[in-house]
Formats: sequence, structure tokens, C-alpha cells
Amino acid sequence: SMPSEMLLKIFSYLDAVSLLSLGCVNKRFYELANDNGIWLKLYSSSLHPKWRMKSKQTEAVSLDCAALHDKKPGYWKKEYIFKQTCAFKTRVMRLVKFLDPYTGLPCKNKEAMKVSGLSWIIVLKDKNGKERVVEKPKLSFKDTSVTVLWYGTDWPCLDILSTLKLFGVTPLLPDQSRPPNKNGPRRFSLIAEYHLGNLTESSVAIGADELVQLFSLSPGLLVGIWKEKNEIAFVMANLHYNQLLERSILGSATVQYTPPPNKPLLDDIDSEYGLHDYSLHLDLHGRSCVYLCGSFKCLFCRKRDIENGYLRLRVVNLKDNRKHFPITGTLGICWETDVFKGNVKDCFVMDLTLLDETGKPFWCFSAPVRMELSTKSSGLYDYMGHIYTADYADSEGRVCVEFVWLEETKEYIIVSLVLYVSTKKVNSWYGTNY
Repeated sequence: SMPSEMLLKIFSYLDAVSLLSLGCVNKRFYELANDNGIWLKLYSSSLHPKWRMKSKQTEAVSLDCAALHDKKPGYWKKEYIFKQTCAFKTRVMRLVKFLDPYTGLPCKNKEAMKVSGLSWIIVLKDKNGKERVVEKPKLSFKDTSVTVLWYGTDWPCLDILSTLKLFGVTPLLPDQSRPPNKNGPRRFSLIAEYHLGNLTESSVAIGADELVQLFSLSPGLLVGIWKEKNEIAFVMANLHYNQLLERSILGSATVQYTPPPNKPLLDDIDSEYGLHDYSLHLDLHGRSCVYLCGSFKCLFCRKRDIENGYLRLRVVNLKDNRKHFPITGTLGICWETDVFKGNVKDCFVMDLTLLDETGKPFWCFSAPVRMELSTKSSGLYDYMGHIYTADYADSEGRVCVEFVWLEETKEYIIVSLVLYVSTKKVNSWYGTNY
């Protein structure tokens, strides 16, 4: 029953986040909270410091003013949000420009995430179109990736689920002076979408223990299923730092962020010579523990190493035992829920960062990988034991690793590590033709 003029006067004392929240109350509040006069005042005071000298004049601006009269309701609200969002993205992306010379990746990821108020959620959609949001993940940071783990006691039944979407979530109007308001307006950026129909058939089985089975969905999603109930126990996403913030912030709620194409250096690639001066940073971990963290320099391939649509980069040679190196600890992926904890053996999360000759990230991923017992013997006098293999493949390349298990010392030794980079990836990166 209160007159609109009085409500507008009250609304004029509120900040932008409060106005956006008021607009969700009912239709009348939505229309009043879109008032151009209120939003023009916010716009001018926060984004144009030179206008602040005329603050009294701005407050007294009449409805006949062209800035108000010629604009549709909500125009200055949209302009304010757009300008604030652009300023926020610029502030965050400025932090990402600082690169770690060791990995070639942004070194201020954690600081940028804190400034942006970034978090991650998953949205489960059933076959009837109903959606369920799962928040409050547990984070685990590594040198080149972050592992995000969701678990709870009331997951929807797996049989009725159709898709799972992974989003980066940031406050629509972040305020550096205050922590993010969980109930305030938020912005969603789609990172990946996964289809859960026939999950056990369409995904890769990573391993199992007494309680759960692990299934991998590309890119980098691990789903734990209770053995007896055939229901979701937890969901684990592995996010590589390369373009992590861009994908988590710059995309929209329906369209994923697409990175700009690489600008190749002129006359820097020769198909007769092949790739040269590449660097590899490799992490193997089980979420809570690290098994291997190493870097390899001066990787190259010659023309004879190009076949079947792949360029071969040999990192560790089976015959060169000087470059063989041990793995620390027993390989496995740790998991947990509200009640149970476990460790699925003979699998791990691989974080791979391949840098080109200029130090730019060329091929990056963070994904679960399983180990398999090979039928062949090691053939090496130095290592007498079982051979295990671990392979990973995506649209950009393949990774093939061979381990030898030494029973006496209870450790794995990596005796072979080979990367196969897709010629399509190289051609699109350099604008050449292999």
C-alpha cells in the first residue's frame, strides 16, 4: 500500500546488490528496483569519478533528462552491471598474467580466486528436466591443478540422471571490502557438460575398492559409485591451472569459454626438423598426496618420429637407465564422504603441462589414469619385476608410461615415458602442415 514515490526514495539509499535482491521479491519491487534514476546515480558515482563533483546535480536529475527519459526501464542497471563486470574481469585477469618460470603457468591463481570470490558447483539434471545444485566442495591445490571434491548423503538416484554440468561461480557484483554473499546474485560460467546416461558403459573404469567404483569422464571428471546401491558417492573434478580462471569466469551459463587461437612465430617451425626445445612438467598425485613432481627440458622429435598422425616426444627411454626415476609411495586415489574414507589403488591423477619452445602452454590436462599389469617382462637386468602400463589419450595427444614394480624395495620405477602429440594440434598451433 505504500506509494511508489516513497519506495523509490527508500530504494535510493540501497547499494546495487540490495537492489538486485529486492527485484526478486515481486513484480512491483522488480519494476521499482529497475528505476533509471537510482541506477544512473550508482553508475555515475562509482564509475565516473569526475562526476562526483556534481553529485548534488546528479541526485536532482529530473525524469525529463535525456539520460533517463530516452532510456527503457532497467537500461542503467544493465550498464552498471556490464561496466562493473568488465572492471572485475580486468582486475582478475591482470593477476593471471604473472607466470611461474618453473611451470609456465599463472603463479597467482590462488590470489586471483580469492579476489574473484570464485567457487565451483555441479548441477545434476534428471530425465524429467529437474535440476539439483550441489555446492560446498572440498578443494585440494597442487603445483599445476586444483582438485574439487563434492560429497553428501542425499544424492539423486543415478538411474534418473541425464547430465552433469560443472560451473565456475562468482558474485555478480564482487565487493573487495566484504566477503562474497552466498545468497547474493551470482554469475555462472559453464566449464564442462557430461552425459550420465549409461555411465558405467560410456565412461572409463578407473578402479575400485571394497566400497566404491571409480569412473572417468573426459575432461577430468571422476565419479564414485557405491558398489551395493549403484548410487553416486562423490564427484571429483580435476582442473588444470592453464585457462582455469578464464573458463571459470569468462564463459556464460550456457556457452563455454573458447580461448583465442595461438599466434605462431614466423619461420619458427620446420616440418623437416620437427618440434624442438619443448619442456614438460609432470605431476602424479592421489588428491591428498604427491607421488611425482618433475620437469623435463629440451624435448624434441625428428621427421622420422612422425607417423600415424602423431609426433613422438620421448621423455624417458627404456634403455637409458640414467633417466629412470622412482615413484614415492603406493599409487592410488584417495576419496572421502561424510562417513567413509578410502583409497583406490593402481590409479592416480596425472597433471601434464607441455610447453612449446617459447614457454607457452601447448598441451595441458589434469585427469585420472589407471594402471594395468602388462604381460611382458621388463627385459632389464637392473629391474627384475612386473611391468605396469598407464595410458592417457584425448583429442590433442596420448601419453604412454611404463612402470616396473620392485618387490624388494616396494616401489615403482618409471622406465619409459613417451608423448604422442596430434599433428592436427601442431598444425593448428603453428599454422603449418605436417
